[in-house]
Amino acid sequence: MAPRFRPRTPFYTRFNATPRRTATVARMSVTVDLSDKTALVMGVANARSLGWAIAEQLLGAGCRVGFSYQGERLKPELEKLTAGQEGTWLQQADATSEEDLTALFARVRDEFGHLDYLVHSIAFAPRTAMDGRFLDTSEADWNTALNVSAYTLVSIARHAEPLLREGGAVVSLTYHASQQVVPKYNVMGVAKAALEAATRYLASELGAQGVRVNTISAGPMRTIAARSIPGFGTMYEKAAQSAPLGRNATPEEVGKLALFLLSDLGSGITGQTVYVDAGASIMSMKVE
Repeated sequence: MAPRFRPRTPFYTRFNATPRRTATVARMSVTVDLSDKTALVMGVANARSLGWAIAEQLLGAGCRVGFSYQGERLKPELEKLTAGQEGTWLQQADATSEEDLTALFARVRDEFGHLDYLVHSIAFAPRTAMDGRFLDTSEADWNTALNVSAYTLVSIARHAEPLLREGGAVVSLTYHASQQVVPKYNVMGVAKAALEAATRYLASELGAQGVRVNTISAGPMRTIAARSIPGFGTMYEKAAQSAPLGRNATPEEVGKLALFLLSDLGSGITGQTVYVDAGASIMSMKVE
């Protein structure tokens, strides 16, 4: 009787093995639930404000949001934006006034009892400081720009500190002119550099109570503030041309980054300047 042989198990190598099925990568969708959170957003002027882009993301996640605005002339626009939004309230507050800040955070305490998120979307420099040479910046214009655009982050954080819960976060808005010269940005570049430094110092101190502090460096955006920069249109176009993505970032992308940094998704990030500019800031030049 002939011996019976069992078929040998095929020996697979990387050369003859049956190819694995290629996984299909689907777009990731992350749901952020902030229904038990509260936020104060300061500095929304209209629908194009980056502060509003951030607020939209917070509201969409169920967060209760209070808004402060600079003057009564801005109130009607903010009322339109927040109409029908549950859990919102508005209060006038000059961020450079200790009296106004005291009243504002008393309102936060009355409305919310505590605070989870603070959004600083405040910046200003007199037109005279933007039109001329940086060398000719007056002391008055310097002090105004640094006070409104940088020091207010410190004073506002000080008022917010007793109300901020562990796990809370602060976000502000900066621009790459803090690191490189942008023509006609002048003293605002210095103010943004001060804001970024203040972010690091605040993160160091507020970290003890579990509060994170970061700033978002957005690329050129068509906001009210941008109108005060001479030649902004040209700057906007050139930034898009040089960016690796071939475009400028959008306000929605700024809002999404803020949502990430404020929520638990960004729980390990503090003291950072985080860029959302389609990569424009990494380029020294672009050669076609």
